[in-house]
Amino acid sequence: MGRRGGIMSDQLKEEIAKELGFYDTVQKEGWGGIKSRDAGNMVKRAVQIAEESLAANNKNQ
Repeated sequence: MGRRGGIMSDQLKEEIAKELGFYDTVQKEGWGGIKSRDAGNMVKRAVQIAEESLAANNKNQ
């Protein structure tokens, strides 16, 4: 868990930032440098990933 008790791992956040195209900003300016829209899109994508993971787990039971 992150310093603020975040749910997303740093690795997951970095993967999503790369996928959404603003990882270079994170590298230059840190997480505070990203636009609020990008942060929102990152959260939406993380929720999608979680839902897909849950759906896959439920299918396998």
